[in-house]
Amino acid sequence: MAFKPFDLTGKVAVVTGGNGGIGLGMAEGLAAAGASVAIWGRNADKNHAAETALSAVTTCKAYAVDVADEAAVIAAMAQTVADFGRVDTVIANAGIGGGARSFAEFSTEQWRRVLAVDLDGVFWTLREACKHMEARARAGDPGGSLVAISSTSAIHGAPRNQAYAAAKGALTAMIRGIAVEYARYGVRANAVLPGWVHTDLAGPALDSKGFQEKVLPRVPMRRWGAKEDFGGIAVYLASDASAFHTGDMLVLDGGYTIF
Repeated sequence: MAFKPFDLTGKVAVVTGGNGGIGLGMAEGLAAAGASVAIWGRNADKNHAAETALSAVTTCKAYAVDVADEAAVIAAMAQTVADFGRVDTVIANAGIGGGARSFAEFSTEQWRRVLAVDLDGVFWTLREACKHMEARARAGDPGGSLVAISSTSAIHGAPRNQAYAAAKGALTAMIRGIAVEYARYGVRANAVLPGWVHTDLAGPALDSKGFQEKVLPRVPMRRWGAKEDFGGIAVYLASDASAFHTGDMLVLDGGYTIF
C-alpha cells in the first residue's frame, strides 16, 4: 500500500513556467500523484502541449501569464482559484537567464529585465498565494505549500550572471520570511536550488565542449539533471509528508555543491 501522505488527490497546484523544463517535470510529478494542476506560461504552443499531456492524467488547465506583469499575476491567481475552487500548492518556477560579457558591462536595462521575472514575478505570485491561503485559514481551512525555484547560483559565485544570482539569492531570504510569518496559517514555504539541469535555457551551455570537459566531471553523479528529477521533490513539498518542513533550502544538484 502506498504511503498515503504522498497522495495529492483533491489538492490543486499552480506551477509557473510549468510548460517546460523543471516546471513541467514538477507538474508531471504532481499530476501523477493525483493533484489537479494549473500551468502558467507565456508560450501558447507550449501551454497547449503541457495541458494536453497532463489532462490525460489529471485535471489540468493552462493560463497565459507573464509573471513580470503584476496585474497579470493578480488576475491569474484569482481566475485559477475561481476555476479550481482553491489552491493548495504554488511553485514559483518561471524564470529567465540573461548575463553580460562582464559585470562591469551589465546594463541597467538587462539587470531590471532579469529581476522583473526572477524576483518580482516570484514576489507577486507568492504574495497572491498568501492572500488566498490566509483567507482559507481564517475561514477554518488552514494549510498550503509555497515553493520558490532558486538555484545553486544563490550560493556559488556566478560570473557574468550577477542579476540571475542576485534574484535567486533573494528568493531564499524571501522564503524564510514567508515561512516564519505564515506558519500560523499552516502554510509552509521552501526553496529548491537546482544545479546544472539540461533544459532549453541551460542546454546550449551544457552541451558545449567546455562544460562537458570542465564542469561535468565535478558532478559526482556524472550527469546533468533532467526535468524528471524534480517530480519527486514537488510531490513531497505539496504533500502532507512535508507538514513540518518549512523555511528550508533543498539542493538538487547531483552532489555538485559538496564536491
